[in-house]
Amino acid sequence: MPGQPASLPSTISQVARAAEDGGVDQFTVMDHWFQMETAGDPAQPMLEAFSTLAFVAAQTSRMRLAPLVAGVTYRHPALLAKTVTTLDVLSAGRAVLGIGAAWYEREHHALGVPYPALAERFERLEEAVQIALQMFGDDNGPYEGRHYSPAETLNSPPAVSSPHPPIMIGGKGERKTLRLAAQYAQIVNLTASDPDEVAHLLEVLRGHCDTVGTDYDAIEKQVMCGPRSPDDETFWPTMQRLSDLGIDLVVFGVRPNHQLESVEALVADVVPRLADL
Repeated sequence: MPGQPASLPSTISQVARAAEDGGVDQFTVMDHWFQMETAGDPAQPMLEAFSTLAFVAAQTSRMRLAPLVAGVTYRHPALLAKTVTTLDVLSAGRAVLGIGAAWYEREHHALGVPYPALAERFERLEEAVQIALQMFGDDNGPYEGRHYSPAETLNSPPAVSSPHPPIMIGGKGERKTLRLAAQYAQIVNLTASDPDEVAHLLEVLRGHCDTVGTDYDAIEKQVMCGPRSPDDETFWPTMQRLSDLGIDLVVFGVRPNHQLESVEALVADVVPRLADL
C-alpha cells in the first residue's frame, strides 16, 4: 500500500467495508515486516499483520480474518496463539491462525530475528501448531518440544470460536507442508492457481490424509487467483474447473494504488458469479 501513513487507515477501512458489503467471506493480509521484493521496494509501507487485522475487525462484523500466512519464526508460538485468541475474542469468533514456515530471509536479518535452516523451520512449524492447539483447549500444562517448551499454556480469556480458531496452513510443499495440513489444518491454502497443479496438490493432500487418518473432505481448500483477469477468456473456465476440483474459496489480491476500485470491481462483477459456482 504505497502512500503516506496518514492515508492507510481510511484506505483499509474502505476496502474492508466494501469487501464485506459485497459478499467477500475472508479478509487476509500478508505477514511481513518489509514489502516483498517481488511486489515493490522493501522500503514501501508494510503494516504489522495482527494490528491491521484487529483494526479491520472493528470495521466489520462478518468476514473471517487471517494472516496469509504468519511466519513461524516471527513470534514465539505461545504468544502467537495468545494474539490469535485475542483477535478471535474481539472479532466475535472470526479469527483464523494462518501459519507457514516463513521464507523472507532479508527481513529476518534486518530486524535481528533468527532465521533457521528450512528443516528446522518446519520442525518449529509443527511444534507451533501443537502449542496453539493446546492453548486453544483446556490443557494449561507444559508443552515439551525440541524447540519450544512453555511451562504453562494458560490462555485466558479463551477463544470464542468452536472448537477453536481454524488453523490454516499455506504452501504447496508436497512432503512436509501438505502433510502438516492433512494432520492439523482445517483450512489449506495451496498458494497456487493453475488447475492442473491444483489437481495434483489435492491428490497429494488426499494421500497424506489417508496416511495420517484424517478426513480430506473436512478440510477447506483455498487457492490464490493468480495473474488472470476476469476479462481474460480463460478466467471463468478456470474458476469452473477449480470448483469442480473441490476448491471452496479463491483469494484475490487488490491492485496497488487502486485498492478500493479493484475491490468494488470484484464485488460487482466476480463475487456473485463465483458464489454461484
